[in-house]
Amino acid sequence: MSLTVKIGEAKARFSELIAKAEAGEEIIIARGHEPVARLVRLPRPDALPAVVAEVKAARAGRAATRPEELMAWRDEGRR
Repeated sequence: MSLTVKIGEAKARFSELIAKAEAGEEIIIARGHEPVARLVRLPRPDALPAVVAEVKAARAGRAATRPEELMAWRDEGRR
């Protein structure tokens, strides 16, 4: 879930918006109607092993990715 606020409102509610970001909410800060910044929680350094384990579990049983596939994904959409 994300919340969009204008710069002036973000300045007035900064502590509240930081608390919301800490709780996992994404805060978009806009100048007028144009989004210019995003306030999100930084990943915790101790969360990395859990993320790696989650990715490994999702990849379990799948064939290894070939270098040709990686290059095709990298070049996808390029001219």
